Amino acid sequence: MSLPTDPFLAADHRLVPSAGGRTGAPEDVVVLGRRRLVLARLRRNRAAMAALVVLVLLVVAAVLGPVTYRWITGWGYIGQDRTALLQPPSAEHWFGTTLIGVDVFAQTLRGLQKSLLIGFLAAVISTGLAAVVGAFAGYLGGWVDRGLMWLVDLLLVIPAFLVVAVLGRGLGEAGWPVLTLLIALFAWMITARIVRGTTLSLREREFVLAARFSGVSVPGIVFRHLIPNMSSLLIIDATITVATAIIAESGLSYFGFGVRPPDVSLGSMIAVGTPSAFTSPWLFMFAGGLLVLTTLAVSVLGDGLRDALDPGSTRRAGR
Repeated sequence: MSLPTDPFLAADHRLVPSAGGRTGAPEDVVVLGRRRLVLARLRRNRAAMAALVVLVLLVVAAVLGPVTYRWITGWGYIGQDRTALLQPPSAEHWFGTTLIGVDVFAQTLRGLQKSLLIGFLAAVISTGLAAVVGAFAGYLGGWVDRGLMWLVDLLLVIPAFLVVAVLGRGLGEAGWPVLTLLIALFAWMITARIVRGTTLSLREREFVLAARFSGVSVPGIVFRHLIPNMSSLLIIDATITVATAIIAESGLSYFGFGVRPPDVSLGSMIAVGTPSAFTSPWLFMFAGGLLVLTTLAVSVLGDGLRDALDPGSTRRAGR
């Protein structure tokens, strides 16, 4: 029976010097977990580690920031200060206020929270759907494969932005959960094709054949043997999809099809503040800066994870 093929799951056998300086003796062979090697590669990537730190700080700010800021200043993302209408940043309102006196800092934290939540949830749903559809299509083949790939091809030619915008507009008060689901439903198809191709190369491997001859069910083979052996691909895809989903949500919210008032996202804040870009730049520049910083951090971290999980990909790309 062969070992798992995914570099994230496999182990690495290294020869290390013995006390006498020799290598190659049986007692000198150390089995290192691939997870440790992946983490070591990731730590050596300074850009990826910086992006990870930035992303962690953004998540902490999104989770704890609104409560902490409200405790310090007393302002939330909905409350209005009628004595400070459209005021620039100050000690009381750190990022200034809107035309109706809403604190921009509180809104920015809420927008960051909402955008990150939509991005992470959409990435999990999209990657999970791609893994399941691609693995079942590749393993079962036949009419199942043809039917699922026909669905993938159909969704690929549908103008996703237009469909999500129309459906999101028509659902009215259904809110951001439906928006998240719609974004995820149009973000999994290409990954599903990649997963299918990987499954086609894995389904005749010894460990899959052994599981099949042992009487393991099709779902058991897919979820216990095939999908775990594609964890590297799925981790990288989920990370990149976070940035894609955040940008998609921001674009939809900018055009009025995303998060609805009184709730806010980074995209809706940019949309509201853009007309006053020259007279009241604080209305959108903080939200815009956070949007750029968030997507950049996620993208750099995704590149770092790709290099750590699959070092050969960088060398192949450079040829």
